[in-house]
Amino acid sequence: MTTRQRHIAHLYLHAALTEDQYDEVIELMSGITPHVQALPPNAVQLDLTSALRYFDLSPYDITQLAKLRLKALYGIDSSAGLAGNRMLAAMAADASAPGDTTWVPAAQVADWLYPRPVTALPGVGRAIADTLSRYGLHTVGQVIDLPAGTLQRLLGVSPARLLAERARGHDPRPVATSEPAERLIVNIVLDRDCLDPMKHHQAVLGLADELGQRLRGEHRITGRLTLTVRYADRSSTTRTCLLLEPTSHSPALTTSALGLLNAFGLQRARVRAFAIRADNLLPADGAYRQLSLDPGADRARAAEVAADRARRRFGPQAVRPATLAD
Repeated sequence: MTTRQRHIAHLYLHAALTEDQYDEVIELMSGITPHVQALPPNAVQLDLTSALRYFDLSPYDITQLAKLRLKALYGIDSSAGLAGNRMLAAMAADASAPGDTTWVPAAQVADWLYPRPVTALPGVGRAIADTLSRYGLHTVGQVIDLPAGTLQRLLGVSPARLLAERARGHDPRPVATSEPAERLIVNIVLDRDCLDPMKHHQAVLGLADELGQRLRGEHRITGRLTLTVRYADRSSTTRTCLLLEPTSHSPALTTSALGLLNAFGLQRARVRAFAIRADNLLPADGAYRQLSLDPGADRARAAEVAADRARRRFGPQAVRPATLAD
């Protein structure tokens, strides 16, 4: 028995959409296929496999139909990538000029990937790219041609294996239906109006750690954080930042949250409460993780897993950041 060939379309929406408008786009795309994954704020992925028989059209023609509906009903221009998995579809969309559609059929994946820059692969950041560049490895084809043992000596076993899989166009992730713009909020009301910057720091650090625990408990990741500060006079201010990559890793969330806090400049502010909101929530198993040459990053995540396990057994206060220790 053979596995049915998947056809994934990745659409970039060339428009600034509100959350309500984005919800309408998801509903519109659900009229083409029930397998729609929201990638807010301006992208969406469609698994067209089950829609081929219904519409009796080619994958390319169904993708064009989706783009036509977006333009006709909402005036939204889009570019698209079409391929056999989510990674390739997103890469094809990145390579498409505004309004165009790039189709990478299964038989042409190797030829299409071979000349592309290695930085086009998801998860290849500056550190990985610089390491590969020092050894004259600039394209996906050069990575494919490199012996596995050599690549592992350059990057380490785990990053090398993952990079080799991506360089060959492998991506087993399914299109997972999820609600767009889901959010998770954690907050704290201080015992009294507080002027102490150290107390502000501790409050936000504690919230970021709590947020990470809740995200991991729900197997979700977030791509955007919003910090709200409420003052003694009941006024408030808000700042938002996009994360470098969607994550539920507490140190990454803490770094971003404290960066927002520092941007407020609260040295003389009487603060009564803090709140952190996580937006753009996605299933944790539906996102890529940035490749890293730092073995400490893997150790930190392993420690985090152990800490979460201890909290589930002994309570949420069993393991806490040292800064929050009494």
